[in-house]
Amino acid sequence: MSTENQEQIDYWNNKAGKTWTELQERTDQLLNPFSQEAIAVAKINPSESVIDVGCGCGATSLAISELGAEVTGVDVSIPMLNLARERSKNVSFIEADASTYQSSKKFDLVFSRFGVMFFADPYKAFANLHSLSAGDGRLAFVCWQSPKNNPWMAIPGQVVRSFLPENETQPDPKAPGPFAFADPIYLKDILIKTGFKDPIMADFKSQLHVADSIEEAVFFQTKIGPGARILAEVDDPALRKEAMDAMGDSLTPYQTEKGVYMEGAVWIVTARA
Repeated sequence: MSTENQEQIDYWNNKAGKTWTELQERTDQLLNPFSQEAIAVAKINPSESVIDVGCGCGATSLAISELGAEVTGVDVSIPMLNLARERSKNVSFIEADASTYQSSKKFDLVFSRFGVMFFADPYKAFANLHSLSAGDGRLAFVCWQSPKNNPWMAIPGQVVRSFLPENETQPDPKAPGPFAFADPIYLKDILIKTGFKDPIMADFKSQLHVADSIEEAVFFQTKIGPGARILAEVDDPALRKEAMDAMGDSLTPYQTEKGVYMEGAVWIVTARA
């Protein structure tokens, strides 16, 4: 396997892969509004061949397979792929880095739900994805908009960050990570320069059921998302508890009778090969 994305490969094969596997049902439920919308927009026909990039634990691969398509799920995370294989025998799940993965088969659809924002070199990666597309193939994927449009991730992350020393170096907004493709101009440039035609970034928002309670929401935020990565840097147990309490306070305004609901915003991206 290519080592160009080795940092991400290591990350998703260690704590992150284990965590996402353990919380598979919870994350599938959380992200389902985006999965459904992206699959609907992709207009998948039976008998089509689809590659699901960054398929993770297999939720979208299974959903696409149920529509009659022939699906190949590709991911770097062995723990997540193992679970995906347990969930379906109708999908071919492959351990591979999609930025360099080669196949003699050409796909009618290159699809992804939050699996394309982690490439070290997105131009090279999308050029490779284009090479996997059939001549009349198409692209459809989901990626996060900016943190300000995703309070369910941004607010807990900001709260926890306030408990760490201020970092004078501002992170690169285009660095591999959840928000790497928040800028639609940058994203469009990647797609056009790698051979994709007529890219469309459709704005899609949904109220997400983050958890049933504040306590559950805090637990979830300590496991997945920017807040979890930042909290991992808080070594002092007392300070960690204080940060988690503050996180809970920040989520309280979003508590409803049916649970904790916060808005999530994505780009549903489509293009022709």
